[in-house]
Amino acid sequence: MKFIVSSTYLLKQLQVLGGVINSSNTLPILDNFLFELNQSSLTVSASDLETTMSSRVEVESDSEGSIALPARLLLETLKTFPEQPLTFVVEENNTVEISSNHGKYALAYADGAEFPKAVALDNPSTTKIESDILATAISKTIFAAGNDDLRPVMSGVFFQFSQDNLTFVATDAHKLVKYTREDVSADTVAEFIMPKKPLNLLKGILAGSEEALTIEYNDSNAKFTFNNTELVCRLIDGKYPNYEAVIPKENPNKLVIDRTQFLNSVRRVSIFSNKTTHQIRLKIAGAELNISAEDIDYSNKAEERLSCDYQGDDMQIGFNSRFLTEMINNLNADNVQLEMSLPNRAGILTPTDGLDDGEHVTMLVMPVMLNS
Repeated sequence: MKFIVSSTYLLKQLQVLGGVINSSNTLPILDNFLFELNQSSLTVSASDLETTMSSRVEVESDSEGSIALPARLLLETLKTFPEQPLTFVVEENNTVEISSNHGKYALAYADGAEFPKAVALDNPSTTKIESDILATAISKTIFAAGNDDLRPVMSGVFFQFSQDNLTFVATDAHKLVKYTREDVSADTVAEFIMPKKPLNLLKGILAGSEEALTIEYNDSNAKFTFNNTELVCRLIDGKYPNYEAVIPKENPNKLVIDRTQFLNSVRRVSIFSNKTTHQIRLKIAGAELNISAEDIDYSNKAEERLSCDYQGDDMQIGFNSRFLTEMINNLNADNVQLEMSLPNRAGILTPTDGLDDGEHVTMLVMPVMLNS
């Protein structure tokens, strides 16, 4: 088995796949990349058993075979090469010899047959979507997903497909984000929960790409195919909570404010908040928003006044500043709207501009009880 490939081209593909490999694996074979050669087409795969990702790389070769090569060693070596052709030759003594313009390097390899095979999907449903739309949907929602191992369904992003739209939802019970695209639809109604790790991998690779991506899914697995890359992952098993029930419908108090100004104020004031609750207080009266925080234990306090456009009753409401900052940060708008009903009901944050046609973002943040 022998092939020739460009060093930077191979490195680029392997760095993407490297994100799949865990720092500590139960099976030693998972510390490797699987190389499967079929004439001039080389397929490289990485897996952690839950997620398997593979890329097809064009090489110069007329041989076939499959081997597993140590991922970390290979990546560290490739990073040091300037652009040049590298020749990989499988030797008799269980090593692969890599020849560059300047030298030779030998790595021990494992048998490719030991590498776990990716799951084949039975009778999957299929949806096509533009890569960049999916990347945006992931980055708009994934930050709101939970990290609680006891509630695995909330540690992923809920995909809800229908003939009218595609909806993506994430929540950790303190904050919730619902992102909808009405300009894309699916042939059949489907719902599934995607884990965070494969989504983070997809987000990084897909951003800015306008190529079409195919999603295939059944009850237990999903497969994403784009360019020369495939990602297959196991879905989170379970029923997603009824998120529509927690979004308050009647919110008579509406505050519209400059996003950057609001974000900077919340960030500054929150430095003075209590380090465990991160509580800040919003006090709204007329066209003035007063943001304050206090850490009684250390006698620290801060207060800022901002002008805003407000329709509704005067009110005071408390939020965890970290959740609020994260949400405002994830909206690409000049102005944002915060809708509220009562100090103990969730606040709804939406952008007032900056959205594409058919794109909707709703963010919900739970209040914290104010000690008067």
